[in-house]
Amino acid sequence: MTHSGNPFNHLLKTLEVDGSTYKYYDLLALKDSRYEKLPFSIRVLLEAAVRCCDNFQVKEADIDNILNWETFQYKEGGVDVAFTPARVILQDFTGVPCVTDVAAMRDVVQKLGGDPERVNPLCPADLVIDHSVQVDFSTSSDALEKNLDLEFERNKERFEFLKWGAKSLKNMTIVPPGSGICHQVNLEYLARVVFNNNGVLYPDSLVGADSHTTMINGLGIVGWGVGGIEAEAVMLGQTISMVLPQVVGYKLIGKMNPMVTSTDVVLTITKHLRQLGVVGKFVEFFGPGVAELSIADRATISNMCPEYGATVGFFPVDDKSIEYLQQTGRDEKNLKYVKAYLKAVNMYRDYKNSDQDPVFSETVTLDLGDVVSSVSGPKRPHDRVPVQEMKKDFQNCLVNKVGFKGFGLDPQKLSTTVPFTFNDQQYFLRHGAVVIAAITSCTNTSNPSVMLGAGLLAKKAVEKGLSVMPYIKTSMSPGSGVVTYYLQESGVIKYLQQLGFDVVGYGCMTCIGNSGPLPECIVEAIDMVMYF
Repeated sequence: MTHSGNPFNHLLKTLEVDGSTYKYYDLLALKDSRYEKLPFSIRVLLEAAVRCCDNFQVKEADIDNILNWETFQYKEGGVDVAFTPARVILQDFTGVPCVTDVAAMRDVVQKLGGDPERVNPLCPADLVIDHSVQVDFSTSSDALEKNLDLEFERNKERFEFLKWGAKSLKNMTIVPPGSGICHQVNLEYLARVVFNNNGVLYPDSLVGADSHTTMINGLGIVGWGVGGIEAEAVMLGQTISMVLPQVVGYKLIGKMNPMVTSTDVVLTITKHLRQLGVVGKFVEFFGPGVAELSIADRATISNMCPEYGATVGFFPVDDKSIEYLQQTGRDEKNLKYVKAYLKAVNMYRDYKNSDQDPVFSETVTLDLGDVVSSVSGPKRPHDRVPVQEMKKDFQNCLVNKVGFKGFGLDPQKLSTTVPFTFNDQQYFLRHGAVVIAAITSCTNTSNPSVMLGAGLLAKKAVEKGLSVMPYIKTSMSPGSGVVTYYLQESGVIKYLQQLGFDVVGYGCMTCIGNSGPLPECIVEAIDMVMYF
């Protein structure tokens, strides 16, 4: 939003794009050499401060402090600045209380004789319902329909309330159940990259009431997760007070090995940054290696920002960002002003042009060619293990003392087996047995190369006559319907289904613990294994 009393209104300039005229705050007109040194993520904070400056919530001192980032980032105790996000994204667990509070405020206004319909979010807000669906049914073609029906039955009152909110509240969009995981929906549909608010252009930015909100950083949008109260405050027009962060420049060079996926890359980056220590800092990716990554790959890396501890994992907008917007059906006219605006304020990136590299607090480098196939665990996502070491590592974890890399089991009891009967067949469980196998999470199920790779692996497995033990609870919950579409069009979904990985819903599901119950016979067998 802009203010008539904004002391920086003299920076408002016009931008002609494809026959249309827009306005924007020309940061280059500050004629301040410090601007070109700022990391691209900090430039977004600066633009928001300039545009929203009212000397009440956002003061002129905030602008000067941000311009002094190179010096003030190291100041003892930190320097507080005000940030005004362009929008808010919510999911149903954290979003329902926000809508409830707005409804309560309407009730109070009505009791006081006012017009309750005047109470609406001042900042645009999107709420995606993705946390309530559960894997009650799996390994069947109708599992998706049954789980969705049960979700509506269990959440009837909540959904009726949210439907009221969708109809009654202005400046708020509520995405219904079964649409997808909020972060993928954000990427595919909700993200603007550049806002057009009554003809005034400015960078898209957001806070979200979910830790993996950072996934949107992969598209060049600054955003991170906050608590529900903070998100609600932003909805009601308040700024966020934040410490001016240090920015770690993460340089990517080289190319990924064809046998390596974006998941391997992000696990490598996560382990690296955990060792470096980036809590409370921004991480901004740069270097020629970034140009080799798709937006899906970048989003995967940004998604795991909470796991490596940073506030954001930011990829500035480049040509691939615009291509992604085209592929996801954004209006061509909008794309023209997105590109023109970002170039006008020097926020458009050419990753192969090192002359654009800003100043960073510190710089680290990763050669993508050095990344190897990896898994993580057994308990924490940042405990990366090369695939070739997985068997040995897990066997060690079983007997290591209880901790992040240990279960504290007696080595002499590792071979203990417990029989159980499932569907009239006898099977045996032992320590380390798999009972749940889920293709899930906003990190993985939104990346075409990873999902199609899973489909091709399933195809090879079926062709080789391999199968999954029937007692294992298998499921697949894609990030959105688009994922199911390309799995169907590529012809690989039938092989996933043959292995038991039917689509069971569009939501977080097993990743957040909504895996549903295991058969009682397996639960009893697990208890017996633990007892022995």
